[in-house]
Amino acid sequence: MSHFSVSFDRRQGSARVLELRGELDAHTAPDFEAALQACLEDGDHRLVADGSALDYVSSAGLGVFMAYVEPSRDGGGDLKIAALPERVFEVFDLLGFPTVFDMHPTVADAVAAFDPAP
Repeated sequence: MSHFSVSFDRRQGSARVLELRGELDAHTAPDFEAALQACLEDGDHRLVADGSALDYVSSAGLGVFMAYVEPSRDGGGDLKIAALPERVFEVFDLLGFPTVFDMHPTVADAVAAFDPAP
């Protein structure tokens, strides 16, 4: 059984930060999907996925990102991806995610993209 957790009770600036931990695969993707759906239902469309503690992502996990980028943008926000470990980033990069998603080296950078300094 895969180990995964997502915490989404943290706010930073105008963004809601989802902290991803462990392995995001076919068994755990529904947990991530439920968290994203809860955020949207709460009216939070400015989302940052903090992948700093993400060990692995499968195609099922990547599919959840793809399924929620447009709903977040349709609500006036975005789903930004931040702080991926190199081995996980390579999977995103190989599949062209940096051309679809706003990806950042840190959560602070992703939040700043929502809340630029004057």
